Amino acid sequence: MPASMPTLMINPRNFFVNLNWRGSRGFSSLHFLPLMLLLLAGISQPSIAQQITVTGKLELLRKDATTDKDASFGVVWLTRIGDPGEPAPTNGAPRQQLVQRNKSFNPHLVVVQVGSSVAFPNKDSFFHNVFSLFDGKRFDLGLYEAGSSRAVVFDREGISYIFCNIHPEMSAVVVSLKTPYYGISDARGAVSIADVPPGRYELHVWHERAIPESLDALARTISIGDAAHSLGTLRVAQQPTAPQPHKNKYGQDYETASPSDPLYPHP
Repeated sequence: MPASMPTLMINPRNFFVNLNWRGSRGFSSLHFLPLMLLLLAGISQPSIAQQITVTGKLELLRKDATTDKDASFGVVWLTRIGDPGEPAPTNGAPRQQLVQRNKSFNPHLVVVQVGSSVAFPNKDSFFHNVFSLFDGKRFDLGLYEAGSSRAVVFDREGISYIFCNIHPEMSAVVVSLKTPYYGISDARGAVSIADVPPGRYELHVWHERAIPESLDALARTISIGDAAHSLGTLRVAQQPTAPQPHKNKYGQDYETASPSDPLYPHP
């Protein structure tokens, strides 16, 4: 056996590698931070490779069994079964926005994790009063002027239908989920959910124009892995008639006119 033998020890507290060398004059120690970084990179690489992109297609079926040409704004999400350990929303992540411009919300649909904040900037030249008093998060931002913005934290899971108490033609939807694994369908119905770890999940689907029973029928348990990452075609029965006009925040019908006078008084 050699007279001197190096001993490699990893210190997890400061991420240094201590190389202890026992020679004729005792122990000596060298610190190698770059070596530790290389080791960590090698350890983390397999876990990154395990992330899977899940794909699928959403189809909206009319009453006559034909397919709607526009299947956009559908939401598909996966909830991990068992101990989820889902990552919390990142504080430094860009805040989602529902911009009010030309008496409309843009975009029409926003999906966030529970605990995320959504801003409602007013880019019109007149007042708005954003509210949601039905499902999901219930709030009333009151009357606020052009150029200003207010925000809401969506601290519970659910579907929030967003309206303006002044302009009945304005509507949007915020879907707040406990899971980060979700995707939004494009006009062709294509859905992609990135960075999904392998495992067993509950599949859920939502669309604003869907019959609720049709969505319930699509909910099921699935397994995601290297050989199982396609959801196939998710067919959703579409409501045959347009939704009924919504009420204002007082539960009453809107006035016939949709005023846009920039001189609305403050509440």
